[in-house]
Amino acid sequence: MYLFYTPDIDIHPELPEEEAAHCLRVLRLSQGDKITLTDGKGYFYEAQISVASAKRCSVSILNKTFQPLYWRGHLHLAMAPTKNMDRTEWFAEKATEIGIDEISFLNCRFSERKVLKVERIEKIVVSAVKQSLKARKPQINEMTSFDKFVRQDFPGDKFIAHCYAGEKPLLKDVLSNEKDTLVLVGPEGDFSPEEVELALSCGFRPVSLGMSRLRTETAALVAAHLMNLYHQN
Repeated sequence: MYLFYTPDIDIHPELPEEEAAHCLRVLRLSQGDKITLTDGKGYFYEAQISVASAKRCSVSILNKTFQPLYWRGHLHLAMAPTKNMDRTEWFAEKATEIGIDEISFLNCRFSERKVLKVERIEKIVVSAVKQSLKARKPQINEMTSFDKFVRQDFPGDKFIAHCYAGEKPLLKDVLSNEKDTLVLVGPEGDFSPEEVELALSCGFRPVSLGMSRLRTETAALVAAHLMNLYHQN
């Protein structure tokens, strides 16, 4: 099954430039061949290549199918990106394969990476959407300061996973599959005490991800997977 990401397929019945190049030059498909498209918004399209030129791949839509979500609510993971971008990219890829709705990046006091360009992460996420045969692409947000982010409204459960001492339930024990869920994961040096206090004052609840000491990207993936499993229909 050849799956191509075409976010504007309802408006423009042709593949974006990179997808067209992969379709025509790499896979060597041609006029008359059938392919499958996704708009990343929940739909698959069965299509037939109608025009195949050096720079264009136009299609005729044969059928449109909605892919029901297999999890409930809106699942949102916000993390401090790692110093090594490969690890952040790995998380984004795997979380997309598992299933998540939104990924945000936090600029925290102890963050080792203060600047982030999301263009490459977007490409990795699109590739993961196609590889895992999903009809939805998670929203990828630019880096935001921690203070600004936690003060935003979020209509659901809000949790912050940190390593400081104190009574903290396991995330798996406090999830509710009836509500949207947002989980914060900090940098390798953890959130600062002041950041934790600010999050708590903004309605976040402290949680633990277990007894093991986890890297940032591992903790983020554990949280994403727990959310997905608990919210599955």
